Amino acid sequence: MTAHRYPDLSDGEPCGFCGHATALPGQAPPPRKAVFNADARKTVQNEINALVPELTEISHYIHENPEIMYKEFKAHTKLTNYLTEKGLEVQQYEDIPTAFRVEYTHGNGGRVFGFNSEYDALPAIGHACGHNLIAVAGVAAFLGVRQAMIEQDIPGKVVLLGTPAEEGGAGKVKLINAGAYKDIGACMMIHPGRGPAKYGGVGPSLAVQRIFVEYFGKSSHAAAAPWEGVNALDAATIAYASVSGLTSRVHGVITEGGGTAANVIPAYTLLSYAVRGPSAKDVDTVREKMIGCFEGAAKSTGCTVKVRAETMVTELRNDKPLADEYASTMSDLFRIPVTVGYDQAANIGASTDFGNVTHELPSCHPMYGIPTPDGRANHTPEFTAIAKGEIAHEETFKGSIAMACVGLRFLGDPEFAEKVTKYWKEDMGKAA
Repeated sequence: MTAHRYPDLSDGEPCGFCGHATALPGQAPPPRKAVFNADARKTVQNEINALVPELTEISHYIHENPEIMYKEFKAHTKLTNYLTEKGLEVQQYEDIPTAFRVEYTHGNGGRVFGFNSEYDALPAIGHACGHNLIAVAGVAAFLGVRQAMIEQDIPGKVVLLGTPAEEGGAGKVKLINAGAYKDIGACMMIHPGRGPAKYGGVGPSLAVQRIFVEYFGKSSHAAAAPWEGVNALDAATIAYASVSGLTSRVHGVITEGGGTAANVIPAYTLLSYAVRGPSAKDVDTVREKMIGCFEGAAKSTGCTVKVRAETMVTELRNDKPLADEYASTMSDLFRIPVTVGYDQAANIGASTDFGNVTHELPSCHPMYGIPTPDGRANHTPEFTAIAKGEIAHEETFKGSIAMACVGLRFLGDPEFAEKVTKYWKEDMGKAA
């Protein structure tokens, strides 16, 4: 396979159709900026273009060997072996065996920029969220920045984190607790979304928390001695109906128990909920109301109840200077428009553990389109099939180039880095 060459359109006139990044309602598009270090950007493009065949093979391997959260051993081995072959030392995390970190330092001093690679799959439908693409996107950006730092003598450090278990496991939260992000000044990742191709978007996501509720009753014959029974199914249905009355984004199912015979009073039920909101504070508020529903159902039926809330996945808060730089770069290099928005109410309707990262340091999580049939969204079998396709990989590596260029600017432009950090600090004040 020959190396791909994605054209650099930055020397031409702006496209009359695309112009620069379009904007969400009420949002101004990012202004045109002078290109930062054109030679370094060209180095990034050349390096990533040269790596396309190797990285595409890795992506195909991960796609063909889907592994669910915290079981991504094949993907972990494939990625870390490749990085070792590139002369890098891989750091492992004892308590997170499918995570990893590599870094490259050039010169003395400077700032630190990080990239994230995801590679876990969904149960049953495999890479229906395109994490095989996210895996190689992070590797490409990291290696592109490394080469530019060498050739253009840019001091600082670039970091790549292998982040498992995004799909339901909050792997990045474990990495945060392990100190993986502590020394990083800013970081990014990109994520594929529904088609058409040749578009991008930067926007917030929802906070989410999973809640499990167990009811413990007492089994008895429903006809001969119903007074001896304590009906856990009654408790579950009362709780479910009560929670359904809340005007909030709450999704729940009864996953276990409920009985196996109509003439036996059920002694156990388990309910599973996902609670979403524009912010973690909103989820906290709804959760407390739900707990009141759960406890009320237990009291009215005589059951005992046990409620377990998992790790909160917080809302995604993109750093505006990082997002605007990415949007401008995608427009300059590839004539791809990127919509940008920062109002938490205009969220993408999903959740990601990268949201927790955005509360730890300045971060950005752009989406890019791949050509899904009939606009089929992530988490569908159709998306799984498209995530292995040629166009999906072409769009991924364009995003990698733009993401790498943003990282380079953070490393090499003190004024830009200061703006990135200043915006984040102010935004965290709003989120508090």
